[in-house]
Formats: sequence, structure tokens, C-alpha cells
Amino acid sequence: MKELLITATDTDAGKTILTLALAAYWQTYHQDRNLGLFKPIQTGIGDRELYTQLFSLDQSLDEINPLWYETPVAPPVAAEREGRLVELDRVWSTFARLRQQKDFVLVEGVGGLGSPVTHELTVADIARDWHLPTILVVPIKLGAIAQTVANVALARQMKVNLRGIILNCVQPCSEQEIADWTPVELIQSLTQVQVCGVIPHLPEINNLEKLAAAASNLDLEKFLPLPTTIKNY
Repeated sequence: MKELLITATDTDAGKTILTLALAAYWQTYHQDRNLGLFKPIQTGIGDRELYTQLFSLDQSLDEINPLWYETPVAPPVAAEREGRLVELDRVWSTFARLRQQKDFVLVEGVGGLGSPVTHELTVADIARDWHLPTILVVPIKLGAIAQTVANVALARQMKVNLRGIILNCVQPCSEQEIADWTPVELIQSLTQVQVCGVIPHLPEINNLEKLAAAASNLDLEKFLPLPTTIKNY
């Protein structure tokens, strides 16, 4: 496995937190293996700026994010508003070069799994067509079970290679709230997909040590190509 797509049930679910946590873990414990970060399409200011702020990457801004729109809305809407096209060929060619140069590439999607990339394609279509192993981030809140079931059903329908589910505390959560809003056994029973862990609420997203620690407590073997995994340090 040379890459991993990080997608979610919706926007603001925790894709960026998981991407940063996995990148921090990789660069802390696997410095001998070259990591790439890739944001295929971005609208507005956000992820690519965080990547360059937090990590020393041997990538230009265009190699990190080949397609950027100023308007922070869905890509086809942003493209129309700015009189541009969604140039997926450009995105793919940049990604193809990056995956040849790196040992592993973390790909952070836009919006959720069902979010539009063009007027015809969603993130799920891209995950399928580009053969991307995928992890689904689910925000821990009321209604999360239904969102998870619906997104896994979409992934299955679109033949996405879904490797697991990560639960994310978008706000401070008690153990009881986690158990009530995202009961792991029930989610796994309904979806037949493994829940690979919980990311705690991380208000300091620039703290690489805490990000790496959060990643270390996930079942990384399920979706990262690691020869060994350091856990519970």
C-alpha cells in the first residue's frame, strides 16, 4: 500500500486532525521513510497551509495541492464562481509523480465521501477510480451512527476499499458520551467495518507530540504500511 485516502462523513469531521496526527507519527518514528502529503483540491484557506507550517516537506505548494480555489465552497461551485474548470487530469498527474517519489502518501479528501468533486463525480468516485485505500473519519456526536451507516453503504456501493473507521472527538467528550453516541460494537455490527480507534479532542493542532501520541493509540496496522507499530508510549 503506497497511499491512504482520509475522508469523512462530512466537512469538519476531523480529516485534517487525523492527517496531521498520522503525519506527525510517521515523521517521529519512521524518519527513514519518505512521506508525502497531498490535498488534491482545496477551496479556501486551510489544510495546505497547515501542512507547510507544521512539517518539513520536500514538496512545493503545487505538489501538495495542485488545484486551489479561493472561494470556500464545493469545488464545482467554486470553479464556476471563479470562471475555472476542475482539472482532474492535472491533479492525477501530480499525484502519480508524488507516489513514485515517496514511500507513502497521505491524501486528504475534500468534504465528505459523498461531496462533489465535479458535477459528475464525488470523492467516492475518485477513491474507487484511483484505487485508494480509504479510512473514514466519523465525528462523535448525536446522529453519528446513522451517518456512519450511510457513508459505509455509499463506500460499499461505489466499491471503495474502506480499511476502517476512526472516531473523532470534535469537542471534548466524556467516555459515556463516546459510548452513547458512537458505540463501537453497534457500529461494527451494522457496517461490518472495523473501528480502528478514537482521536481525543485536540485543541492544540500544532503540538506534534500530542498529535503523534493520538495516532499511536489507533490500530495503525489496519491502514498504514508499517513494519512495526509503537503503541501506548
